[in-house]
Amino acid sequence: MSTTPTTFTYAGQTVRRLGFGAMRITGPGVWGYPSDVANATAVLRRAVELGVDFIDTADSYGPNVSEEIIASALAPYGAVKIATKAGLLRTGPNVWVPCGRPDYLRQQCELSLRRLGQDALDLFQLHRIDPTVPAEEQFGLLRALLDEGKVRAIGLSEVSVDQIVAARAIVDVATVQNLYNVTNRQSEAVLNYCDSEGLGFIPWYPVASGQLARAGGPLDEMAARTGHSVAQISLAWLLARSPVMMPIPGTSQIAHLEENCAASDVTLDETDVLALNALAH
Repeated sequence: MSTTPTTFTYAGQTVRRLGFGAMRITGPGVWGYPSDVANATAVLRRAVELGVDFIDTADSYGPNVSEEIIASALAPYGAVKIATKAGLLRTGPNVWVPCGRPDYLRQQCELSLRRLGQDALDLFQLHRIDPTVPAEEQFGLLRALLDEGKVRAIGLSEVSVDQIVAARAIVDVATVQNLYNVTNRQSEAVLNYCDSEGLGFIPWYPVASGQLARAGGPLDEMAARTGHSVAQISLAWLLARSPVMMPIPGTSQIAHLEENCAASDVTLDETDVLALNALAH
């Protein structure tokens, strides 16, 4: 099965469908700076050398650290698009607290603009819908930022189909970022909606894990037979699954980065695709 098309266009911005997730260039618990900032910088620059032109981050990664390292490593960005997110407070390692107050989201947009050194954010995503704030207020603030030219496109993260529909009644939504991979299809309905509506679908945690991917499991056996890694098979399956799919595998190691990027050249045959599809059952 072909992995084409190789690009996706959202809000007039065309990027390669295999991007890079920049959460892991921070410290343990996605908190503070990594032990080797020079290595994180090298990973980002190598990603761009390999053709990656879509990098996903968030104000909460660090917090602030991921955006700061991206700016230091890559600005000015040229053709590379930087997608960031706001809507989660950080009070310690591995602690994430939704905060969707409009004044807070506006503040975080302004701070991301400053850290990234941009006049407008390429893609600004609501990291989570805050259940303590009326959803229409959160969507309305996103619409205001879009209308003001502070952002070029709006995305949502970890949402249902009903929530996307509600948001789209207020603001133009370009992308959706939900947990999804070959061994976790909990967002299948959301992916199908995005596919039918032409919205970009950014699967976070795109590489298969758990029992099905363990040594001796079906993905491991397929990897041994085809000569590809489990990560490459996971990513190739995602690219084949839908033309709106935009995986963003993340890593802090150049070797893993190169392995992941090579997945764009992996073509799965029909038998393997059917076998992977069946893992959902």
